[in-house]
Amino acid sequence: MSVGMKTYARELAARLPNVAPEYEYAVFDTGRNFGWDEQVRLPLAMRRAHLHLAHFLSIYVPLVVPVASVITVHDLIHLRFPHYFKTKVRPYYHTVVRLACARARRVITDDERTVEDLATYLHVDPAKVRVIPLGVDERFLRGAPAWRGPRSYFLYVGNHRRHKDLHTLFDAWSALPERFAVDLYLTGPDDFDGELQRRRTAEREIIALGDVSTDALASYYAGSLALVQPALREGFGLPMLEAMAAGCPVVACADAIPRVLAPGALPFRPGNVAELRSLLADLLENEGRRDRFVNIGRQIAASLTWDRCARATADVYGEVLE
Repeated sequence: MSVGMKTYARELAARLPNVAPEYEYAVFDTGRNFGWDEQVRLPLAMRRAHLHLAHFLSIYVPLVVPVASVITVHDLIHLRFPHYFKTKVRPYYHTVVRLACARARRVITDDERTVEDLATYLHVDPAKVRVIPLGVDERFLRGAPAWRGPRSYFLYVGNHRRHKDLHTLFDAWSALPERFAVDLYLTGPDDFDGELQRRRTAEREIIALGDVSTDALASYYAGSLALVQPALREGFGLPMLEAMAAGCPVVACADAIPRVLAPGALPFRPGNVAELRSLLADLLENEGRRDRFVNIGRQIAASLTWDRCARATADVYGEVLE
């Protein structure tokens, strides 16, 4: 399960009892995908708990569900780009996930773009899909102290899977004019087989930050020239929202930007190195444009709280239970 999916599950479980106290809640959080706990013990526990409704917060579900259900599907990136993932993933979506969506009373997703994907790849009726954007941790809204490195820097936050298209970012950053002494920071390990070292010059380098705590990440956002998200697709792309909340401009592949964040992001076409290089150079030279997108992003982020996300989710429960 991705960091974003874990964050979603944790925040909903913590906030739903407070924002929607009209319901009683039971949390089931053990068992590996297709393990004994998930496929046998979980359905039995759900039956013993006499539930009226189950909400599966990810696509990892038992084949037998003894109660009405809602499921959250964040994205269908694995079906859009099957060549980037293990061959066993696609059959799982076409069987288990498709069945879970078919029996669910409602399907929740993070962005309008995924509604079409659900219909196309899993034959989900769009009428039963509800779009609920994710929320942002309050720590990103508080104004963390900006990280100051030896040089200015751009920032990438996320994993290093192939659909993230990090080579487009590397090429655009490397193509910046030599007069710009600007580094590139990446969360996660240096798992690029020496490429980061090969791209290093006397005036700039790519730095792998490893695992970064939430508080440290807020500081990296606050000090960055921009968060750059080159991914070919995102379900929601929580780092984009976090960056906006922390006062960091967002530059992203147009196909990766959720619609609710689009007014505050600078887009480029998928895989277009020249467009991305131009946007990065403009942010280095045009402080006024950068400030304008900082202000827009902060306004958007302030409205996207986890409490709002939890309340909207509870409203979906109400639709089903009525």
